[in-house]
Amino acid sequence: MKRLAAALFLACLCVPATAAEQWLLWNGRIATLDAASTVAQALLIEGDTIVAVGEVATLRAQARADARVIDLGGRLVIPGLIDSHIHAIRAGLTFAQEVSWIGADSIEEALHRMAGVAARRPADAWIIVPGGWNAQQFREKRLPTQAEIEAAAPGHPVYVQMSYSGVLLSQRGFAALGLAREEDMPGAAHFERSAQGQMTGWILGDLAAIVALYERLPKPKLADAKLGTQAFFHELNRYGVTGVSDPGGHNLALHQYAAVQELARDGDLSLRVRYSLCAPRPGSELADFRALTRDLPMLSGNDFLRFNGLGECVTWGLYNNDTPDEALVAQFEEVAVWAARAGLGLTVHWNNDASVHRLLDLFERISRRVDYAPLRWSIAHVHDARPETLARMKVLNLGWLMQNRLYFAAPAFLAHYEAARLAILPPLASARRMGLPVGGGTDADRVMSYNPFVALRWMLDGQTIAGQTTRASGEIPSRDEALRIWTQGSAWFSHEETRRGVLKVGALADLAVLSEDYFTLPVEEMGRLHALMTMVGGRVVHAQGPFAALSSH
Repeated sequence: MKRLAAALFLACLCVPATAAEQWLLWNGRIATLDAASTVAQALLIEGDTIVAVGEVATLRAQARADARVIDLGGRLVIPGLIDSHIHAIRAGLTFAQEVSWIGADSIEEALHRMAGVAARRPADAWIIVPGGWNAQQFREKRLPTQAEIEAAAPGHPVYVQMSYSGVLLSQRGFAALGLAREEDMPGAAHFERSAQGQMTGWILGDLAAIVALYERLPKPKLADAKLGTQAFFHELNRYGVTGVSDPGGHNLALHQYAAVQELARDGDLSLRVRYSLCAPRPGSELADFRALTRDLPMLSGNDFLRFNGLGECVTWGLYNNDTPDEALVAQFEEVAVWAARAGLGLTVHWNNDASVHRLLDLFERISRRVDYAPLRWSIAHVHDARPETLARMKVLNLGWLMQNRLYFAAPAFLAHYEAARLAILPPLASARRMGLPVGGGTDADRVMSYNPFVALRWMLDGQTIAGQTTRASGEIPSRDEALRIWTQGSAWFSHEETRRGVLKVGALADLAVLSEDYFTLPVEEMGRLHALMTMVGGRVVHAQGPFAALSSH
């Protein structure tokens, strides 16, 4: 663990400096998101920093003769989006070898994607769909069948994961994983059977069981993990994402950070990564964190790869445990107090409002022992948070990492809430009014789509993928407010809100030129937005359409 910490620290320090090239972007609508919500005509970048914002004539006079000029053609420019809670490092490890069903609007399209990948892969190679999809997104409004995936990928073992609730395997997949009897299954996993008692190909189970099944799949070599990481990061760039905060999580062992470390060392990251470290082993959390952070101080690194503290699993006893006993609570308190005294950030995974009072009671105890307010601690998820919960978080100096998990909520799940609760599910406008720090995110790619504009649409209309309304107009933020949550809001949690998420003099030149105008496009069409050009630190990392000639990929 000490070697890992040293490697992470050194990887963060070795990115080559960016040349002081100048770019002049003009003839556009530049949404600066400064305090006055200024919309400028032009932007001047030198190296990785914005040096001027304003009118075209003024910036033309200020630019050097060798400045590279981009005519925006009247298009909207926004600060680069920052996903404050996405398992990007884990997703990148296998992205080049997997099939994404994110955004597929039919089972036919999903299977077509699978068939395309299968045709290019060697015989007997695994075909894996890691998650991020939901039956409600398909026109057919049903799950795929074993016969369908076998027809799409003949000769291959196939693994299709649906969030953390089920896995569909081909017959070759069952054989490759040695799953012939119920006794072969991990934990609470079990075969789904038809009314006639026949196996359907689906395995159902809880989070721990599904994680254990995924762990049985072959692991990528380092070279493949690096290629996958680059491919996934470029996919995020395609949606205007210029930064992520990564909370570690299941299926991400400490040695698997090597891919992002090496890419950072070689200057090959196309977005900024802020990562936290999860507890590696149950029962030894404090000792492990002490060892890991001995040579890895808070915020160590550089503008592309930086350590941001502990979480989302701080102690295993409080991870997905709504009713921890006093011993587990005391264990968490010990780690949290140590983290505060060590000056470390901390984020905690907690799903439900009904039980979050137990966590807030614990933070209240901790706050009486140490002052963690300057460290910007946070709670991730609490998808059905009440205004009272958010108000208490504000008092306790905690921020909220909010994702659009309810976008995928099934009608049967939402039926448990009465109308008054649905109208504030969750209360985004109230959070803004009370000044609670909120960061926007997706929790991709196992449980959600990584498309930020799908998340923004849900923030602005409250519509689930099944078309059910989950938030009344009084809790709908404005478009400006929603965009700020996804930019400066997310940057706050890594202590960077003055340098990222805003297009102003002295800020990092992270921006996206959008395919359509975010501020005027009908909300129901917002999911189709993407970036025509994305810049990170003054470097073009994605370009298409009228800007395709600028692409370096």
